[in-house]
Amino acid sequence: MLYPRVSLYALMLAAAGIPLYIHLPRFAAVNLGIGLGVIGTVLLLIRIVDLVQDPLIGWAIDRWPRAQLMFAITAAIGLAIGFPMLFGLPQGASIAVLVSVLVLLFSAYSLGTILLYGRSATLAKQADAKELMTLAAWREGGQLTGVILAASAPALFVAFGASAQGYPAFGLFLGLLSIFTLILTIPIWRRTPITGQGLSFAGLGQAGALRLLFLALVNSLPVAITSTLFLFFVEDRLQLPGKAGPLLILFFLSAGASVPLWAKLSNRIGPKQTLMIAMPLSIAGFIGAATLSAGNLTGFAVICLTSGAALGADMVVLPAMFSVVLTRAGLNASAAFGIWSFAGKLGLALAAFFTLPLLERSGFTPGQTNSAEALRTLNLAYAVLPCILKLGAFGLVLTLPTEVSAK
Repeated sequence: MLYPRVSLYALMLAAAGIPLYIHLPRFAAVNLGIGLGVIGTVLLLIRIVDLVQDPLIGWAIDRWPRAQLMFAITAAIGLAIGFPMLFGLPQGASIAVLVSVLVLLFSAYSLGTILLYGRSATLAKQADAKELMTLAAWREGGQLTGVILAASAPALFVAFGASAQGYPAFGLFLGLLSIFTLILTIPIWRRTPITGQGLSFAGLGQAGALRLLFLALVNSLPVAITSTLFLFFVEDRLQLPGKAGPLLILFFLSAGASVPLWAKLSNRIGPKQTLMIAMPLSIAGFIGAATLSAGNLTGFAVICLTSGAALGADMVVLPAMFSVVLTRAGLNASAAFGIWSFAGKLGLALAAFFTLPLLERSGFTPGQTNSAEALRTLNLAYAVLPCILKLGAFGLVLTLPTEVSAK
């Protein structure tokens, strides 16, 4: 039951991440009446907290390895308290209250995520490259299940009569899920921790980890932008009201179904070669999205299938590559994954900070009739800019040494 429990903990974290990264901008704009520019600024300010916090969380997990159960409990309880508070906020709630709740949630989410990824060697049946890739497949499979659950839950609650677009009921559901997961996953945090040497930039550089960190940051930007703008693109640019939820589920179902295939392929031909196959799928998806006409549900569904499959490779291969180079170099993984976590969330913050004010200046208003210029700006922000960034990430993959491998 080791890997299924790991998968369940990953499910909880992913179910928490989707509301923070996909539902939050629209919830704050529509339910709370907060401007898009303000939302983008708030998310960037929280990333400044993460700049200090995430590496410190990783350091603390490595400094007190025997306290991993306490860290897991703290993360789950933080999520259990924070989500009912967030989605229970009334219209006109102050920015200060919103920021306080978001800091609690992002802190709990960071703690759980860094603990889960930083303890890869501990949670794997054996601390070798092949087993780390197997662990990654279980972990990311759980994550994608959690994503699908979180993406569909608000619509399901609305279908059963929930008010306020289903968000208050969604908050309570996430809180209960966190408690349930904590109870079932306690055994995995009682395993004897495997630790390594202290971190330094020189050590990370010699291991090849700094190169992977930079790749992770660049590669996170396209998906960060599309995550932030997905609901706006489907509802307003493609004019497909009520279809965002099913399309999001399709996207993540495709990603989840692809994870075992990418993991097997990576063990067979190597992670670099696997990414060289997967990334062009993502690039093709962005090009296709940019050229879609309004109402083209079938075309965007196909794009969700292909780009979702490409995301599956990113999710399973890159973290496993990072774990492998850290384990081979005998370095502490939690502190390193603290930096890794911050790199990913910095991408999300930059996406919100630059794209949301840009849309606001173009005159874009969610859920309203928008000008051709506003919709063109949304199209450029959602599809064209991420395509350029993904091309940059693909170029970085081409420069990776072949020996950075999980074979």
